[in-house]
Amino acid sequence: MIDRPRPHDPIVTIIVPGRDVATYAVEALASLRAQTEPAWRAILVDDGSTDATGSLFARAAASDPRFTVITHSVPRGLGAARNTGLDLVDTPFVGFLDADDVLTPVALRRLTETLTRSGSDVVTGAYVRLRPDDAGGYTPGDVQPWVRAATEPERLGTTLAQHPAVSGNVVAWSKLSRVELWRRGGIRFPEGRLYEDQVVAQRLYTTARTIDVIPDVVVHWRERADGSSITQRKDAVPVLVDYLDAMRAGIAVLDAAGQRAAARARIRLVLVMDVPPLVRIARDHPDDAYRRALGTFVNGLAARADAESIALNDASAALRAAAALW
Repeated sequence: MIDRPRPHDPIVTIIVPGRDVATYAVEALASLRAQTEPAWRAILVDDGSTDATGSLFARAAASDPRFTVITHSVPRGLGAARNTGLDLVDTPFVGFLDADDVLTPVALRRLTETLTRSGSDVVTGAYVRLRPDDAGGYTPGDVQPWVRAATEPERLGTTLAQHPAVSGNVVAWSKLSRVELWRRGGIRFPEGRLYEDQVVAQRLYTTARTIDVIPDVVVHWRERADGSSITQRKDAVPVLVDYLDAMRAGIAVLDAAGQRAAARARIRLVLVMDVPPLVRIARDHPDDAYRRALGTFVNGLAARADAESIALNDASAALRAAAALW
């Protein structure tokens, strides 16, 4: 447990990495300024942008001392940008916000108060997609079933063994954690890889003494109208390879920690949720390397699901039918 500081003493640092996100960063920074919890600081990491991102970050820092700007002269990737921010954190809690996403107004108050009350090492909340609408803007969607399973109902002081479904919440920006957890576990983001938050999430869960989950929506996760975000480019073979490797590595973290129930829950979720959209892409993909990479991954996980009697329900038939493609 920690004592809440005076309002002018920051309790939480939010690391905001961004590269060429000027179109969206204004809204992300505004969502920080709108927080009902004022005791925050933000480290804005401009990862070698060629657009106006750097100047937007600089103006934010000039107008509000809670913002600090760090600039990478050349792009180093999201993992490296987050690690740069982590090296500068001097508050009890740390969280992340991608510069094209939006925090809900009560997010930081709800997350910090939860950790302060429970004494846990990490808290994770719910999130929704922010999708393009017909008016040229963005509209938040509903909480998806796998997010709900990870975060509902509220649980304070739980563990991965007691609540294995939390392993399905693998994004960096839906969480707040104690800085000492990162230092105690030697946790860093992988660099030079995409989907770097999947391994980090499982390391946080397996290293934490206790975990809190709350059903509150804390982030609106943007699905860009121009399709330029990494999560919208899974038809590219290099992106697919990093995605599959990240899922494998996350499961391996759970296995190494002896978290069998969480590993089983994660395997089931990957096969039921992550794989079917990839199979649809693979059917008509022009590059056989895509089908081979996906086939190796699916067949390996499906074999483990069979061996461990992990129930996949209707997905089992679809996966077996998909295997005929490879």
